[in-house]
Amino acid sequence: MVQPIQRAAVIGSGVMGAAIAAHLAGAGIHCLLLDLVPAQLTEAEAKKGLTLEHPAVRNRLAVDAIARLKKTKPAPLYSEAFAARITPGNLEDDLSKLSSVDWIIEVVVERLDVKRELLGRIEKVWKPGTIVSSNTSGISINDMVASCGAEFKRHFLGTHFFNPPRYMKLLEIIPGETTDPEIVSYMHGFCERRLGKGVVVAKDTPNFIANRIGTYGLLVTLRNMLEVGYTVEEVDAVTGPALGRPKSATFRTLDLVGLDTFVHVAANVHGQTAATAEKDVFSAPDVLGSMVDRGWIGEKQGQGFYKKVKTDSGTQIQALRFDTMEYEPVRKVSSASLEAAKSVKGAGNKIKALLGTKDRYSELGWNTLKPVLLYAAHKLGEIADSIADIDNAMKWGFNWELGPFEVWDAIGLAAAAERMEAEGDVLPDWVRAWIDAGHTSFYEQRNDQRFYAHGGAWSELETPAEHISLQRLKQQNKVVLSNTGASLIDIGDGVACLEFHSPNNAIGADILTMIQQSVEEVRRNYRGLVIANEGRHFCVGANVMLLLMEAQEEEWDEIDLIIRQFQNTMLTLKRLEKPVVAAPHQMTLGGGVEACLPADKIIFSAETYFGLVETGVGLIPAGGGCKEMALRSSRMAGSTDADLQSFVNSYFETIAMAKVSTSGHDTKRLGYMGPQDSVIINQDRRVYEAKMAVLEMDRVGYEPQEEERIRVVGEPGKAVMQLGAYTMQLGNYISDHDRLIANKLAHVLAGGNVPANSLVSEQYMLDLEREAFLSLCGEPKTQARMQHMLAKGKPLRN
Repeated sequence: MVQPIQRAAVIGSGVMGAAIAAHLAGAGIHCLLLDLVPAQLTEAEAKKGLTLEHPAVRNRLAVDAIARLKKTKPAPLYSEAFAARITPGNLEDDLSKLSSVDWIIEVVVERLDVKRELLGRIEKVWKPGTIVSSNTSGISINDMVASCGAEFKRHFLGTHFFNPPRYMKLLEIIPGETTDPEIVSYMHGFCERRLGKGVVVAKDTPNFIANRIGTYGLLVTLRNMLEVGYTVEEVDAVTGPALGRPKSATFRTLDLVGLDTFVHVAANVHGQTAATAEKDVFSAPDVLGSMVDRGWIGEKQGQGFYKKVKTDSGTQIQALRFDTMEYEPVRKVSSASLEAAKSVKGAGNKIKALLGTKDRYSELGWNTLKPVLLYAAHKLGEIADSIADIDNAMKWGFNWELGPFEVWDAIGLAAAAERMEAEGDVLPDWVRAWIDAGHTSFYEQRNDQRFYAHGGAWSELETPAEHISLQRLKQQNKVVLSNTGASLIDIGDGVACLEFHSPNNAIGADILTMIQQSVEEVRRNYRGLVIANEGRHFCVGANVMLLLMEAQEEEWDEIDLIIRQFQNTMLTLKRLEKPVVAAPHQMTLGGGVEACLPADKIIFSAETYFGLVETGVGLIPAGGGCKEMALRSSRMAGSTDADLQSFVNSYFETIAMAKVSTSGHDTKRLGYMGPQDSVIINQDRRVYEAKMAVLEMDRVGYEPQEEERIRVVGEPGKAVMQLGAYTMQLGNYISDHDRLIANKLAHVLAGGNVPANSLVSEQYMLDLEREAFLSLCGEPKTQARMQHMLAKGKPLRN
């Protein structure tokens, strides 16, 4: 039996090591963070009279790394409080402590000799049964432990986290020649469930899967560019979303990674492959060497393929011209093929449209794509055992929307193969045999099962039961109700899921109608309701465009009707006699928050950015958001006999300043997470866990939420909040209009002009919300804020 992982140790407190420790801490795993003992005192240490033997000096590298975690952007920690789960130490005083952990992760410099020496030291204090892994991006796992004992080798493997670990889904597991298969299986499950990773199993080959194919693709793109004479902007215009890849495309990606890092990764394959053609590809072009020599290595040095230049009119983005090695302003790129790709939805359709509209950019797309498809197919069996692992590695590690074999299917397997052969390319034998056998794709859907090409036959692509796909359920005709904005889907075991699918999942009349209909359907036929979707974001709020149009037309009765419908719908949801669980993810703002607050339980994805942000468009929450925060203040003060004003003040500040959580865990700091709520790191399990929560509440006997009287701070408490807003205005922290909004918000949260500690109804609070909202809609500066948000996508300070 594999020892369950409860404590870990990370050795190496550099950027990657510290970030891995932070991710483990975010998953609730306490860990040691060890590094070398410094050889010299800093100036600050010397001034304090410290010596090299002082613990503060000896642990300095790890201590400083933990401190940096709290300041780094994007944040490696889900919550700054989680830094307390990381214990700093050093490799001389604390090496013996490795015998008390269940997983040791080596994250030191990418040099085989250094890793070998460290692993030899670890083995001397190693407790049999402890899993040991290396976070290498390409050094041989077998070579690292060549001198270690057999039992140590059985417990050793590679665990290649992609950077930054919190945000990048991919984790490559690389077994050694004698790694215990049970440990590989355990780590696969543990890293997926506990750490939220997308796990692929790679072979012990240079750069493993994602970096091997990704680096190859970047290099062939660069060579094609240099040969034909495309510009940096032209390449990025083609190799971004038009090819189903991120907006950072080729050269923005390289600038983010760092050209020095990229050259090192390429050299790793160049030095270890015997194939001449492959060695030539992985020999970095001279221009890259020249850029590295000049220090033009990307964003960390302020310039690479792009650089930002300050001008009299603002910041200008410039791109490098290889013929002169000088920077010029970025030029807009457009063509028939690029416009064709923009005009359709879905990565597969975009690629087909790009390649199918013949011009110089479609040629660039094909000449960029073709080598990668062939390379991935040739490397099957060498770097990974399945096409699914290769596809997933590229999607999770490089954020491609489709993996190489999925792209091949999208553009037509036979047609693409025919074009390749007509251009003199040789297909891998297994691809030619697969096509000759009459197959027209590498993947096949049969009812609710997906199959993939494997070993000359179809193999079922296993999907864990915990990965509930709403898209797949819709394909299986599990939709119960639907309109343009939302659908109710049967997700099994007597539970239904309400899915938003309007543009940006913005809440309008269609979604509100579907919520009302769903409540009735669940009341009659289901055990409970989940609110979740698979959009890019859960919900960006209410339909601001509709509100602005009505306000500009001075249709106040219509706005009043819209807000009443929103409020009544949220109350109906809250009073449902069946359990309701919301499972938000990514951007969950304004009305999206108000759609979650009525639920009995919220299961936040770890990456949830949650907040009532209506002040950013000159409004206040009016779908029950203010009422729910006042209710929470009343509950908290009542349960702790604490001063009610302090709780209300906290929510006033949070809403007035439009604060948004930096993670699902961070919702607790802002007061949005209740004691019944939880966070899940594995995004793929979100709907499943929400369903299980519904079933558990139903099993123990669900008691519907009853209406509560809300104790409010009243007129005296309102004065306190308004004084705070006035002080902020005097200090020029907020504008006149900000103060007007804040005063309206204070009036609502305080419960209006009633005596302190008055008990009011939820409907009374909703009426206050609606009245304040309507009055703000009539303000020209609020309408300007709404218009600016719609046009620019960011708030206007006026």
